[in-house]
Amino acid sequence: MMKRLLSMLALLGMLGFSGLTLAEEAVAPTVAAPVATAPVAPAATPAAAPVAEVAAPAPVPNKGDTAWMIVATMMVIMMSIPGLALFYGGLVRSKNMLSVLMQVFSIFALIVVLWAIYGYSLAFTEGNAFIGGFDRLFLKGIFDPATGSVANAATFSKGVVIPEFVFVAFQATFAAITTALIVGAFAERMKFSAVLLFSALWFTFAYLPMAHMVWFWTGPDAIKDAAALATETAKAGWLFQKGALDFAGGTVVHINAAMAGLVGAFVVGKRIGYGKEALMPHNLTMTMVGASLLWVGWFGFNAGSALEANGTAALAFINTLNAAAAAALSWTFIEYLTKGKPSMLGAASGAVAGLVAITPACGWVGVGGALAIGAIAGVVCLWGVTGLKKLLGADDALDVFGVHGIGGILGALLTGVFNPWSMGGTGIPDYVNNTIVTTDMLSQLWIQAQAVLTVMVLSSVVAFICYKIVDMTIGLRVSEESEREGLDVTGHGERAYSL
Repeated sequence: MMKRLLSMLALLGMLGFSGLTLAEEAVAPTVAAPVATAPVAPAATPAAAPVAEVAAPAPVPNKGDTAWMIVATMMVIMMSIPGLALFYGGLVRSKNMLSVLMQVFSIFALIVVLWAIYGYSLAFTEGNAFIGGFDRLFLKGIFDPATGSVANAATFSKGVVIPEFVFVAFQATFAAITTALIVGAFAERMKFSAVLLFSALWFTFAYLPMAHMVWFWTGPDAIKDAAALATETAKAGWLFQKGALDFAGGTVVHINAAMAGLVGAFVVGKRIGYGKEALMPHNLTMTMVGASLLWVGWFGFNAGSALEANGTAALAFINTLNAAAAAALSWTFIEYLTKGKPSMLGAASGAVAGLVAITPACGWVGVGGALAIGAIAGVVCLWGVTGLKKLLGADDALDVFGVHGIGGILGALLTGVFNPWSMGGTGIPDYVNNTIVTTDMLSQLWIQAQAVLTVMVLSSVVAFICYKIVDMTIGLRVSEESEREGLDVTGHGERAYSL
């Protein structure tokens, strides 16, 4: 009797264990590869009664995308203050340290305010091919206080959106750092009030049109067929319509700022003692810290331009890392060969040159293309701040054109070279057929060249006019006495370091 009881218990246990195992095995495939269930058929209706179409639900922002874009925005703020400020501050003489910090800090604040008032509206709303409209003045229409809802902005994927306020803030940081970049060209000799007035004018008449021409479009959601594609493309910016590729700002940011800086270096004139005295950086340690902050923040700048936390952002991230490293090494290597000693300033400048060059290409090229762009940028930009600078004869104090101008031009053109599949690039999206297609290298290179020429001409002409307006109204340059004493004391009544 006892043996039978024990045998029965053992049999039940074995059956129970087997049932549990089979149940687990049956669930496992569903977790690994879920299968979509068929929709439930609606209840039968009379033949005479039409069935109403159910509208597709409005896209809802993904919390991961939103969180990533907020972090990316904060990283770009860090690029400007303190990154760019310290990078520039260390390169000037100690008597002008605070003046540069103040200029970068104040320009950032000024442009953020102007962006909220009218800048965002003119750059990123429908108008014409060259400038937007006034639908978003003071950011109206984004927040509904009655419902507490926030409007959404399109990304590069159909049905994927982010809160529009996040996009507004992200793009505000681009406008601010672009304008702040210019001050490096005329550092140590321009009035603070003149810097601010010029910044407001140039931002309005150069940055906003370029941002609209290159980056504005209505998004992919309305593109269902070739006719819809033509309709939506006609609403986009002029260079966007042409197919110009600028992932994160080679034309809009770097060439744009560099041309304004170069014109400023000519119009404002050379510093007292330029070419006769040694105008050496006063603190390369701060410059290295600033360059490092720029490198870290640049991941938000480039990877954030994907507008989503996805594979494109990851590609832009790794390309940004690799290009900067390759450029730092190539600059250092050439400097070592030509001068016999690699410098800290050279390594930092090389990294920035690589970051500049990869900016327009980071989401459009493969890893090999990014390494090549970085390595080439290190060599070409080294020539830009040495040989080319001597040929131009301008006192571009902190080499804005040599690094940002030459690096931006190089990167914009090489985007067309390395974007095709044959060069390991990504190609471009085909929103009609929901696929990816490759580009023709020569055709795309010509489109990129048109974008480069457009920004060079527009920024130069606008900058020249803006400098002249400022000069005729409040004057551009400080007095000789003030320049000799230093702008920290004469302009701000402070000293960076105690005596």
